[in-house]
Amino acid sequence: MARKLRLGASVPACFLLSLGMQINSARAADPAFCRPYARAALVQVRGALASPHCGSGLQGARWSAEFSVHYEWCLGASPETAGAERDARTKYLRGCTDR
Repeated sequence: MARKLRLGASVPACFLLSLGMQINSARAADPAFCRPYARAALVQVRGALASPHCGSGLQGARWSAEFSVHYEWCLGASPETAGAERDARTKYLRGCTDR
């Protein structure tokens, strides 16, 4: 145990901090990605609201009509997670508008 502490103490704190920042920034989406993501989400939400067959499944933040809800969520998500959310809305829309 003491050996592990000495090894950890020999690693400069600035290196560990920069490594943590790189990991976090690699996981969070960029604002330049999130603005169009949020706009596209609103297009999907409006499409769902316009369909009489889609209304019953529009629950939760996924279907919010507020830009800020989608944008803020995106900022904390990875691009892959945001893409999966977009795809989930697309799948739902295809299912309820194909009637």
